[in-house]
Amino acid sequence: MDIKTLHDADVIGISTAKNAFDTLATAFGQHIENWQHDVVDRLSHSEWTGTAAGHANTRITNLQNELQAAKQELGLVSRALQDAYDGFAAAQAHLINALDDAKTHKLTVADDGGITWDKDPNSPNFAGNDAENQAKQIQSRITAALNEADHADQTINTRLGHLATNASNGTGLDSTTAKADTDAANALQQIPAAGTDPNSVKAWWNGLTDEQQQRMILNHPDQIGNLDGIPAVDRNQANQINLQRAHQDIQHQLDTLGPAPVATLGSGRFIRPNPAFTEWQQKHDELADKMNGINAIEARLNTKVDDKHPPTFLLGFDTNGHGHAIVAVNNPDTADNVSTYVPGTGARLGSIGSDINRSDLMVASANDASNNKSTTSSITWVGYDAPQNIIPEAADDTYAKNAEDKLVSFENGLHATHNGKIGNNTILAHSYGTTTVGYTMRDHGLPVDNAVLIASPGAGVENAKDLRIDPNHVYAAQSPADAIGWAAATDPSGAGDNLWDNIKTDFGFGDGDHHLMYGRQTTAPQFGANVMPVDPNAGHSDYWNADSPTLAAMGQVIAGKH
Repeated sequence: MDIKTLHDADVIGISTAKNAFDTLATAFGQHIENWQHDVVDRLSHSEWTGTAAGHANTRITNLQNELQAAKQELGLVSRALQDAYDGFAAAQAHLINALDDAKTHKLTVADDGGITWDKDPNSPNFAGNDAENQAKQIQSRITAALNEADHADQTINTRLGHLATNASNGTGLDSTTAKADTDAANALQQIPAAGTDPNSVKAWWNGLTDEQQQRMILNHPDQIGNLDGIPAVDRNQANQINLQRAHQDIQHQLDTLGPAPVATLGSGRFIRPNPAFTEWQQKHDELADKMNGINAIEARLNTKVDDKHPPTFLLGFDTNGHGHAIVAVNNPDTADNVSTYVPGTGARLGSIGSDINRSDLMVASANDASNNKSTTSSITWVGYDAPQNIIPEAADDTYAKNAEDKLVSFENGLHATHNGKIGNNTILAHSYGTTTVGYTMRDHGLPVDNAVLIASPGAGVENAKDLRIDPNHVYAAQSPADAIGWAAATDPSGAGDNLWDNIKTDFGFGDGDHHLMYGRQTTAPQFGANVMPVDPNAGHSDYWNADSPTLAAMGQVIAGKH
């Protein structure tokens, strides 16, 4: 498929052909109804008996079955033509959008897909200093649209060819064949709902052919990319389509937002804020924040793979609310060790870059701990709506509660798609993320071997054993310089305000039994976790510093060497 062919394709003609075929199929259906009424029903009500009558009835019944099978096969041709229209129309729209954006950015696209632009700053057609980057993005979108059309072409050709063969050799008259073909067509449309058991999703996915899986990815990337139970490689392919489309959409929204209105109205003592500017600023900042996250993900996905930069897989993505993303460093379906990292307050699409960097660091630390004798995948899970500020949002446990089902499903999905049993499975969280993880483990349990709680304001439990795994595999770290230790020291058991008790403990006069916002401090002896080493001067976000003893300890737990 080339640019001109796809751009000029008369996709409406496919829809017209589909409608014409529907007319034919309807006429054939009426023919079957007439046959039933005029032949089968009359014969069954006749008094004809004997050997000949028996043979005739048998043959008529068989013919009736053949006619019904043929009707099913005709219906499948109509469905195939509709799918062809949908596939080509989507690919054509994506191509046209990319070409339109090329014109907007003063880029010239040749018939072979090559892109050129005016590089003279003094020229009225100067494409700008970002032209090369824009050209790469648009060229990638054009290639994706052409590949999408090629795939639609190949898939529809295979389906129609199969049905034509059935019609020519008579196999389409067999009810078993018609049922198998119908089941296969239905499988293309019956995507399991979000929240379906990941094992059931995996069984459904395995039941599709390679062609059917590819069609699902290309036609429904938003559903496939975020569906637990779909293998990592396939989710990554679907989500890269979602990422590309989101980049295009967010950029379009930024472009149409226009320049900022004046910030104030009036003058002198009558000056006042301009509501139009306030509204513009809010929209712009939200879009720019999401674009920062998109750019960070694209940069990491496009980073050349080497010893320090393992391959990455985009396991989840959307721009709803503050946006969500799930990014795995190394393939979790094939890695020996799999760790899911849940960040806390402030986690969103726009801040994903720093969290991906932490996953890179944890993979490197695990590699050091295992002397590179095992492979590790670290997944940054921003799959929930995290609080965005300390007060009032981080003081509300609703964010943690709302994340529970999503986290359970994701972790179960890792086991459903892994090639064999995961060697060592860790859930690791930071700050409010530990509350999210703690609530989930307390209320549902998680299929993990280890839990690591970094700088926790409380995990919703009083003791490590309440996390429903072996408490010997629960680890916690908190620097004495970390302000999280002063987080709303309230005892959820009903003992009241423990602020004074906590202050005494900090100065060596207490028993060390701190209670924070969401339960007992995870590094308190009474909690019962393995306390990891820390830099005593580490702040709340310093546990991943290059020389941090906590980072080294994380690697040992993730690699199963602690």
